[in-house]
Amino acid sequence: MNEKILVIDDDSGLLTLLQMGLERDGFSVTTATNGKEGLRKAYEVHPDAIILDIMMAEMDGWTTCQRLRHICDTPIIMLTAKSSGKDIVKGLSLGADDYLPKPCSFEELKARIRTVIRRNNQRARSDRHVVCDDGNLQINLADGTAMRHGQAVELTPTESQLLMYLVSKRGRIVPHRELLINVWGPEYADEAQYLSVYIRYLRQKLEDDPAHPRYIRTRWKVGYYFADGGSPPFF
Repeated sequence: MNEKILVIDDDSGLLTLLQMGLERDGFSVTTATNGKEGLRKAYEVHPDAIILDIMMAEMDGWTTCQRLRHICDTPIIMLTAKSSGKDIVKGLSLGADDYLPKPCSFEELKARIRTVIRRNNQRARSDRHVVCDDGNLQINLADGTAMRHGQAVELTPTESQLLMYLVSKRGRIVPHRELLINVWGPEYADEAQYLSVYIRYLRQKLEDDPAHPRYIRTRWKVGYYFADGGSPPFF
């Protein structure tokens, strides 16, 4: 295993427990006690996943998450006592790949870490080709990238994975549960708000008019589909 994990939290006791537990399972763990230190270590270490607290004194997790997204596309798991629906949506919208309220079981945290790393690695190993290029939007399944009006679109790992899955299934409507299971993992099959948040932010990045999307379309109460012209697809 030996994947590198960066844990950013101002609770020194929790940092010690997480480091000991994760290293016992074969992870290589680096810790930081505030957001500024976490940004520096993310740049130096190039971790495979980042565990990030929100309520920190010097720089809170919201700001840290935003700044991490400017320097890397490493999967981020927010691990925090802030557990309201609004907090979860805010974390995902700022670029986090997962959101886990405290307290949580150590086994669940390890499962989430493995899921985001596996998902990111699958995206990196993809050997498929460009399948969408209409002169306005170009999607490259080989490297999980998108170009809009000739400019690169900045996508988080989860945004990229979701878009690539929709594009790979173009020609049919993809049900909500299928998207959640294949993009996030089986344990996320009922996390509908994850999907709605990421669809909304993909539309903001890809569509000329997000309120009337051209590419990422909705089949009400069923799922989503990637449209590249023509009539709406069927199952």
